[in-house]
Amino acid sequence: MPRVLAVLAFGVLVALAAGQAQAQPGRPKELRVAFPVAETGFDPQAAGDAYSNYVNRAIFDPLYRYDYLARPFRIVPNTAVAMPEISPDGRTWTIRIEPGIYFADDPAFKGRRRELTAADYVYGLERILDPQMRSNSLQMIDGRFVGADAAVAKAKATGHFDYDAPIEGLRAIDRYTLQFKLVFPDYELLSNLTTTAASAVAREVIDAYKDASGWAMSHPVGTGPFRLAEWRRGQRIVLEANPGFRDERYPVATDPSDRALVAGLAGRRLPLVKRVVISIIEEAQPRLLAFRQGDLDYVAVPNELVTKVLDAHDALRPDFAKAGVRLARGIQPAISYVYFNMDDPVVGGYAPAQIALRRAIAMGYDVDDEIRVLRQGQGMPATQLVPPNMTGHDPSFDGRIPYDVAAARLLLDKFGYIDRDHDGFRDLPDGKPLTLRMASSTGSEERQYDELWKKSLDALGLRVEFIKQKWPDLLKAARLGQLQMWYLGNINTTPDGFGFYGLLYGKYAGFSNLSRFHLATYDRLYEQGRAMPDGPERLKVERRMSEIVQAYAPWILTAFRYENVLLQPWLRGYKYNPTYSMPFPYLDIAASP
Repeated sequence: MPRVLAVLAFGVLVALAAGQAQAQPGRPKELRVAFPVAETGFDPQAAGDAYSNYVNRAIFDPLYRYDYLARPFRIVPNTAVAMPEISPDGRTWTIRIEPGIYFADDPAFKGRRRELTAADYVYGLERILDPQMRSNSLQMIDGRFVGADAAVAKAKATGHFDYDAPIEGLRAIDRYTLQFKLVFPDYELLSNLTTTAASAVAREVIDAYKDASGWAMSHPVGTGPFRLAEWRRGQRIVLEANPGFRDERYPVATDPSDRALVAGLAGRRLPLVKRVVISIIEEAQPRLLAFRQGDLDYVAVPNELVTKVLDAHDALRPDFAKAGVRLARGIQPAISYVYFNMDDPVVGGYAPAQIALRRAIAMGYDVDDEIRVLRQGQGMPATQLVPPNMTGHDPSFDGRIPYDVAAARLLLDKFGYIDRDHDGFRDLPDGKPLTLRMASSTGSEERQYDELWKKSLDALGLRVEFIKQKWPDLLKAARLGQLQMWYLGNINTTPDGFGFYGLLYGKYAGFSNLSRFHLATYDRLYEQGRAMPDGPERLKVERRMSEIVQAYAPWILTAFRYENVLLQPWLRGYKYNPTYSMPFPYLDIAASP
């Protein structure tokens, strides 16, 4: 009998059925959405940002997915025939995929129709392991498959990953059957197999279009419901329905509350629209204006404009409600934070004075003020690495560093961060000038964060400069360890929260661990916890890791955030899901009168 892995559900605060209102007369039947930051590219094993992966999810297919309508969330087969067959010790997994699934046509296939095979999933996972790839998803599979570490070590020694050499724990045992042999029972593996990084890719496509890093960001070819039709970097992305997509149908409602949502949609072939047009609109005002004018079918409300949309009770203001606009709202499976580069000679390091500097900066930053002013109340102070409603969240733990400017000044004085040259700013303990350099992407919201951070650091007597670049450029610099500080966030695409702890695992420095935090005690705890099922014992391990993060302060945790999504009256099929905010295949536009 296959072993069944439990999947914890998110609490969804609001899930509203789409109405039956009609679309604007004369507009084409296409889905129109906006991204607030630019994409980086469309290679599922290389992309590390949420917006690129929203597109990847529409183009590529993982083995499993979360049922679109089911609450609590439930994992179901996608290209797999059934759920995995798992040995009693949890270390051998057998997965069979559906025959007759095909990649979208591409010249790389030389005129042949290319069927999806088990080997395509093996190849995709091996790409994550390939050191040259520097995949942001490495933590998902690193150290898990028997024989994989040896293959990676050989690749590092030779400078080349041998994709033709067999790995015992990662095999296609026939055309349609995968077999995984694990080093330890991996209780996150099933949910990880739902992610875009675990999608199948065709080796001949990657070989045809890859760059020097092995990435094929500009030419995605998958088996999913859409394919890339147009791409103007940082401006516009157009997806078109994949004409060769297999016969997948909109699900039938099992929950009575979904009956209105699925009316007229249940049983229809996916995707429901033939085109998705994505505009990159970084500024908040133009994004909301585009929605008001009917140019966007749904939009996440920018924080700085929440009061223009919601009243004091977080309900829609009358002008939106009168227009038939609907609201979906929930806590995102996301964390917001400022990280310190632990390799940086100023803010990094593990000596008491360096820890004191980071803790003082954290003590001088008023998270409540950020939530009240910048987030317009749409958040709550982050107490730990894992947000509420995810596995691994401990409601009894509060790891915040208290806001206390006076205590922060005293701490800086105690460790020798004083103003020696009387220029109004503190210097390093050795007398050299102290300047903090905080990275910040472009956009009005980021400018507001810059102002709040400058105000906070001025109050501590710390000089700060802001490094302003586009988000994709900052991400590149961060992975290379070139940023000293950066405020950003991570969002999970599954309800399993343990992966957030991997963002500080030493082996992932330069990948997902942008802070480059490396502490042996923390790393041992992470390795211990990832081999444990979710439950009280693993929660103890997670609490200890949270305590270490609190003590060493490689991050300043800021907020768990609420998301507010506005839906046009003509948008149909949308059900709020904090891990799947761009469910393109399931959305439809009502016909014009």
